[in-house]
Amino acid sequence: MAEMKVEQIAVFLENKSGRLAEIADVLAANNINIRALAVADTADFGILRLIVNDTARAVQALRTAGFTVTKASVVAVEVADRPGGLAEVLKVVSGAWLNVEYMYAFVEKSGQNAAIIFRFDEPNKAISILQQAGFKILTNEEVCRL
Repeated sequence: MAEMKVEQIAVFLENKSGRLAEIADVLAANNINIRALAVADTADFGILRLIVNDTARAVQALRTAGFTVTKASVVAVEVADRPGGLAEVLKVVSGAWLNVEYMYAFVEKSGQNAAIIFRFDEPNKAISILQQAGFKILTNEEVCRL
């Protein structure tokens, strides 16, 4: 059975001009494609969360360029790209008392579905509950093909 968690990298960013561009340049120079991203920031620093087509190479390239990088496992849930799609997932999540640490989303190329990336405190429980509720959990490979 395919691994149902998706690898995500997080890059620590000093809050100064050009740092995001540097990351994009490093990834481009190493032929690494960004599939999804989210930025969280404070006054002093930010965290760039990325799902890329080659996690190991991205981590190596970014660390070589001097960035602080960590990896985490997240859960990618496919939902219909229509009003209420997110609400349906969150209703299941809330009803199961699952804790969402953070989330972000992107629309698939077809435009018919969206993928919501969740960081749960109990990812295996979340995967099981969401599958039982009829939601498709995307593998790392499936996310990278979107």
